[in-house]
Amino acid sequence: MALSDQLTKLAARAKEAEDRAAAARAQAKSDLEQEVKNARASAEAQSDALHAHMVETKGKVSEHWDKLGRDWNKQVASIRREVDKGRAEHDLKHAQKAADQADDDASFAIDYAYTAIVEAEYAVLDACLAHKEADELAQKSSKS
Repeated sequence: MALSDQLTKLAARAKEAEDRAAAARAQAKSDLEQEVKNARASAEAQSDALHAHMVETKGKVSEHWDKLGRDWNKQVASIRREVDKGRAEHDLKHAQKAADQADDDASFAIDYAYTAIVEAEYAVLDACLAHKEADELAQKSSKS
C-alpha cells in the first residue's frame, strides 16, 4: 500500500473514531458496554496485526521503531489490566475517580495518537526525500 493510501486510511479511521465517540454519549449503557467490548477486540486485533507486521519486517525498519512496537504492546497490556481491575470495584467514589481517570487516559491517548500522526507525516516526507535523493544518485551514476 502506498504511503499516501496509508495516510488516507489513517484519516478515515480517525474520523470514524470521532463519530463513534460522539455517538457514545447518547447510547444506552448496555449498548455502550458492547461497543467498548467490540472496540477492545478491534484494538487487540490491530495490535496483533502490527506485531505480525513487525515480525515480518524485522530488519527492514529501524531498531527504534521495532523497540517502540514491543514497548507499546507491553504498555497497552498493563493499562488494560489496570482498567479491568478498576472496573471490579463498585463504590460511587471509586467509580467517579475511575471515570475521571478514564477521561485523562483517553485525552493522553488522543495526544499520543496525534503525535504519532505528526511523526508519520515526517516519516512519509523523509521517505519521499530519500527516494528523490536515490533517484538523483542513480541519474548521476548512469551519466558517468
